[in-house]
Amino acid sequence: MTGWELAVVCAAGAVAGAINAVVGSGSLITFPTLLAIGVDPVTANVSNTIGLVPGSFTAAYGYRTELQGQRERLLRLGAASAIGALAGGILLLFLDPGVFQVVVIVLIALACVLVVTQPRLNRWLAERREHRHPHGGVELWLGVLAAGVYGGYFGAAQGVLLIGLLGIFLDDHLQRVNAAKNVLALIVNAVAAGLFIVVAHVDWQAVLGVALGSVAGGFAGARLGRRIPAPVLRAVIVCVGVAAIVVLVYG
Repeated sequence: MTGWELAVVCAAGAVAGAINAVVGSGSLITFPTLLAIGVDPVTANVSNTIGLVPGSFTAAYGYRTELQGQRERLLRLGAASAIGALAGGILLLFLDPGVFQVVVIVLIALACVLVVTQPRLNRWLAERREHRHPHGGVELWLGVLAAGVYGGYFGAAQGVLLIGLLGIFLDDHLQRVNAAKNVLALIVNAVAAGLFIVVAHVDWQAVLGVALGSVAGGFAGARLGRRIPAPVLRAVIVCVGVAAIVVLVYG
């Protein structure tokens, strides 16, 4: 990798880190960038996942105020994310990369619908469930598990999926939901990265470029995202989700 290519990857990592902190789908920036400089698809996916871990950490740290009081919730859901990420990483290494494409598009579209309809659905659920589980119950745990499988397999737009799920099943402010999303995405990326480091071929120059950029982008994105009003954040989430679908269909 030339110095110019490394700079381009760093820039892509910075944009991806910021997008991941606010919404998710940063891999739709870094993954195509790695492909464009000649990294093969599986190695690009593996290296991208590893490189985004530091940025995921800075994004989660940037939301530390909104994470207060969510420790038990994140311990429960984090276990689902970790199990799912391990399963998804194994699938990446052994399955045809095209297997999940149709399912991924459907999941992103569903997540966008959930984000848009979340306030109305929350009111509807509140009217019918006198005692809502503070951590989302079994339904959310299984949903986070499935999102972890997807995140370990590819990861782009996993943030959109997680926000859709968390927003529906948790009776909480969207910024706190986004903070929880960042922690769960960090767990998914870290578990999958650990697996890939042990058993997969890694392009460490690509990892370095993505990591350096994503750290700066993750911190900046967290500072920006915490100041975005809930309706605007909801609109941004949907726009990114739609863009992800377009990229996956036509990219």
